[in-house]
Amino acid sequence: MRRTTTARRGLAAAALALTLGLSLAACSGDAGADPSASPSASSTSAASAADTAALAKVTVEGDAGAKPTVTLPSTPFTVTSLVARVVDEGTGAEITEGQTVSVHELAVSGTDGSAIGDTYSGTPESIVADDQLAPPLHDVLVGQKVGVRILIAAPGDSGTNVYFAEVVDAKDTPPVPARAEGEAVTPPAGLPTVTLDADGKPSITPLTTAAPTTLVSQTLIKGAGAPVTADQTLTVNYTGWLWDGTQFDSSWDTGDHATFALSGVIPGWTQGLTGQTVGSQVLLIIPPDLGYGATASGKIPANSTLVFVVDILAAS
Repeated sequence: MRRTTTARRGLAAAALALTLGLSLAACSGDAGADPSASPSASSTSAASAADTAALAKVTVEGDAGAKPTVTLPSTPFTVTSLVARVVDEGTGAEITEGQTVSVHELAVSGTDGSAIGDTYSGTPESIVADDQLAPPLHDVLVGQKVGVRILIAAPGDSGTNVYFAEVVDAKDTPPVPARAEGEAVTPPAGLPTVTLDADGKPSITPLTTAAPTTLVSQTLIKGAGAPVTADQTLTVNYTGWLWDGTQFDSSWDTGDHATFALSGVIPGWTQGLTGQTVGSQVLLIIPPDLGYGATASGKIPANSTLVFVVDILAAS
């Protein structure tokens, strides 16, 4: 669950992981190069000609592998739809459908051109280059080569942001299991009862007692994988309920795993899943101060205690 809404892959891997991660998240030129000069510089046909032309005027300076300088032609910079283009083609191995790519990123505010954040001093973000990505991002990744540098402009509620991304690695994506697998753990008394159907989808029997005021992170199934670290990107299945048992979201219902940077979710998820092992199923009870606090979010009222059952399927 992201800081503002439940995590889903989609909008440019949620516009690459900077809106998403530094979330979705969470979802890159030689110095002095003219960005529009690249043979692959055009965006996909889904973007308007005006948006494509606008992104072509954004310039990138800096050497490959180093944090670049991204300059907008004017501010506020706006586009009406997600648009992406290649700035510099890579020289490494070809990026193929379904691979997991590691990308360094930098985000720039379209409002005033200021930097929002970047990953160059830390760990690259990971996204899967498949058809669950928004088409513009998919089209500037798949078929390109490691080292490709791209620009993305994404409109949002608070204005347009521009994202630079540089692919530093691409690896085949291990198959993701459908559910948690491992040793069952008997939880202590006093927690909502979790029941799994034949496919592993959870349901809960809520309690009528007062909700806990501190974070509960209870392992229900202990997976055999490595411990999760706070800087990783997770793939999970999950369901979320209010304390009274009202369900507000579930990846099981959509048939699609959720993928997100653990650094870009509500604090209860970051704290409660860090240290758990891959393959585990975890019951989280998150008090309001580690969730959305006094702010309502979608179907979640303000000051809500949240209950999640999370299957940790993969981490990268």
